[in-house]
Amino acid sequence: MTEQIPIETLHPTIRMLSDEQIEAIHHASLDILSGTGIVMKNEVGRELLVDAGAWESEGRIKIPPHLVMDAIASASPRIPMFNRLGELTMPLEAGKVFFGPGSDCPFTIDVETGQRRKATAEDVRRIAHLCDSLAQIDFVMSMGSPSDVPPLDHYLHSFISMIRGSVKPNVYTANNREDMEDIYRIACAVAGGEDELREKPFMLHYAEPISPLLYNDESVDKLLFCAEKGIPVTYPPSPNTGGGGPITLAGALALGNAESLVGLALTQLVRPGTPFLYGMNTAALDMKSAIVSYGSPEWPLGMAACADLARYYDLPVWGTAGAADSKVVDAQAGIEAAISMMSAFLTRCNLVHDVGYIEYGTTSSMEMLVVADEIIREVRYIMGGVEISERTLAREAIHRAKPGGGFLADDHTLDNWKWAQWRPELIDRMRYDRWVEKGRKDMATRANERARQILAEHQVPPLPEAAEEVIAEVLKEREDSAKRTT
Repeated sequence: MTEQIPIETLHPTIRMLSDEQIEAIHHASLDILSGTGIVMKNEVGRELLVDAGAWESEGRIKIPPHLVMDAIASASPRIPMFNRLGELTMPLEAGKVFFGPGSDCPFTIDVETGQRRKATAEDVRRIAHLCDSLAQIDFVMSMGSPSDVPPLDHYLHSFISMIRGSVKPNVYTANNREDMEDIYRIACAVAGGEDELREKPFMLHYAEPISPLLYNDESVDKLLFCAEKGIPVTYPPSPNTGGGGPITLAGALALGNAESLVGLALTQLVRPGTPFLYGMNTAALDMKSAIVSYGSPEWPLGMAACADLARYYDLPVWGTAGAADSKVVDAQAGIEAAISMMSAFLTRCNLVHDVGYIEYGTTSSMEMLVVADEIIREVRYIMGGVEISERTLAREAIHRAKPGGGFLADDHTLDNWKWAQWRPELIDRMRYDRWVEKGRKDMATRANERARQILAEHQVPPLPEAAEEVIAEVLKEREDSAKRTT
């Protein structure tokens, strides 16, 4: 029988907000900006907004709706992200979902000893190295605040460790404009020049305002630097319910949407078309423990609503998944990670960070990253939908089958079994006796072994020699500057 083109596959997607709810949040956000206003500590940012039609009143900047809508119209619906080898690997656009770790954990779980300890620059490199090998991890973030480097330079050292550890797209953070300039200088050397970096960006900057409605000097300065240089940037506020945002998720969404749109407006006023990743963080401030819960259902719920708003604005969107409040890689960690990663796929969030966090974002875990990679593989398979075609309907095989006899030895099974079923890499399906014979290893043990194997065997292409030379120059300049100030 002639093979026919498969019928189009349905890829499951959920919406959290109705059209009317989206409009209500949108207009509430515009009212916040024009009626309540923001506090802008950055003078250049203030001038940009006022020159574009905003006004000052009682110590706040009030932003008219037309300024916001012009910015939305100016921004691109797509951000093409490359790896540092110049290959397009992460196009942030409608329907595409990409996963990666988070940043700035003060602690890590030592993969050799199992002990929780302070993170180092080498941990940042090794975690990037691990992510470079994990097929379902699409980009890298630092996963650590190195404790073994000068405190004011730890973002610079993190960036260097990440680009040495992985070729994948890089989502980085910085302390101030000096960090931004040095990181940009290194990135240009990696890419081969400023024009090459702008044409094929392999890094995206992550900065935040302070919820509610405070735009501090340093974060805005970093945002403006990205716009000046054409660097992709995200500026997600954190109106966590009961903390930086109202206790109600709807109020947090209205506030966070307003705050994110100010970041968008600033970038478009500097350089129309600046690649901007829209979004916000809407975790819950737990009223009992006072932690910001990374495993709370409010976060994926808010992410789904945020994705609806992004589609309304036709903007790529930031998200969060794969993190846990558990202190160890256990059943709780698996539950929290799986729910959030399934939610990220169903909402079609574009760039999903914080994979591998435990202990509500304060500790990184290589084992958690490995487990999350397996969860993403399985969820991605589910989200791929069901292929309906002559091949998959298996009518000839059904015709051949002896009633009650099964299909194990049928040619259709032999021809298609390798792709027709999902096969685990870390999840255990051994029979009990075989599992006992193999050492009774639980998921966390298998994940630890897998992480250590990758670190020992996986090879990462080195940085260009010119980039290493620039890194040496930058670090020497930082060292000399520190000596002059002591």
